[in-house]
Amino acid sequence: MTLVDTAPSTPGSAAPIQTRSERPTSFDPADFGTPSGREVNWKLSDTARLAPLFADEETSGAVEYDLSALEAAGVLVTGDDAARGEIFRPEDLPSAIAWKRSETGLHVRIPAGEVLSEPLIARLRGLGAGLHGNDHIVIEALPDSVATVVLDHSGTAALAQNVEIIVRDRATLTVITVQQWEDDAVHAAAHQAVVGERATLKHIVVSFGGGVVRVNPSVRLAGQGSETALYGLAFSDAGQHLESQVYLFHEGQDTKGDVLYKGALQGQGARTVWIGDVLIGPDATGTDSYEKNQNLVLTDGTRADSIPNLEIETGDIAGAGHASATGRFDDEQLFYLQARGITEETARRLVVAGFLMEIVQRIGIPELEERLAADIEAELARGAGLAPASKAGA
Repeated sequence: MTLVDTAPSTPGSAAPIQTRSERPTSFDPADFGTPSGREVNWKLSDTARLAPLFADEETSGAVEYDLSALEAAGVLVTGDDAARGEIFRPEDLPSAIAWKRSETGLHVRIPAGEVLSEPLIARLRGLGAGLHGNDHIVIEALPDSVATVVLDHSGTAALAQNVEIIVRDRATLTVITVQQWEDDAVHAAAHQAVVGERATLKHIVVSFGGGVVRVNPSVRLAGQGSETALYGLAFSDAGQHLESQVYLFHEGQDTKGDVLYKGALQGQGARTVWIGDVLIGPDATGTDSYEKNQNLVLTDGTRADSIPNLEIETGDIAGAGHASATGRFDDEQLFYLQARGITEETARRLVVAGFLMEIVQRIGIPELEERLAADIEAELARGAGLAPASKAGA
């Protein structure tokens, strides 16, 4: 199957964009105005703190790459521009700037038929507050290959990042992006993927650190029988803004999509934003799709925005649905645990850990799962989050 772009491109249009599928695309930053916070894709974002990523300026040396794990596995890692832009189309200003200022993208190619049992971990470390970087990464799984790629972010910087994911026919690819930045980091990432015939993509977003982190995955199930699982986990502390705007486009026949994002919030001004858009196209007969977002509010003074959207353009589907819930602890769960001699503080910790570990346990990398489980415990230990919240976030 040949992968081609079918997204509409109407940059400069003055008409308001009402549906996710109509969003304009352009490689030219000049076609996007500076976000004011009133635009449909920016109205829930922290545009004030993201402002460094709106400047179309030359940048260099903000992020250091450690690719030793990829090179040790014998995977082709080049600055080759061959696959860059095959399926990627910038949808906002930071993405267009990252395209323009990253003349060649990092290209990770999994050879055809190769089955890699160990994860390929690329470590990206921000080199300092005030430094501004732009990156474009291409992850390509050739036919019949199997691999897991981890993008592990730490340190601090202001980073605009494009990640282009191409899953060729019958390939199985897992992409995990972990954001454990320092508190003053700013990160806006656009992940765009196309999944070929009978191919599978599992995509996981884990955001714990950073002042503002906005990771927006967009997946097109183009091939017949293609599948995707989109999972996300965010733990927002005081003053943090953690955001994901998810787009899943069922284009081919008999495709399957499973979207599950979870968030926990504690501390004054903690904020999460999740927007989930699913489009079932006119030719996507036999589609089976479901998306869900759940947020657990641990203290007062937090806000969780959760907006699921579903567009269906054919009546011949196996199923489609969505759900969203934001609330505080389940009193019945607490009562059950306390009735068995567990203290209230320990009971609350167990409830939160159990809620979030559902995502962690889907990662499939024991070392990373253990690390994230410890990070969840550390977040709770820091928190005032064990105190009951009197009301759910907005």
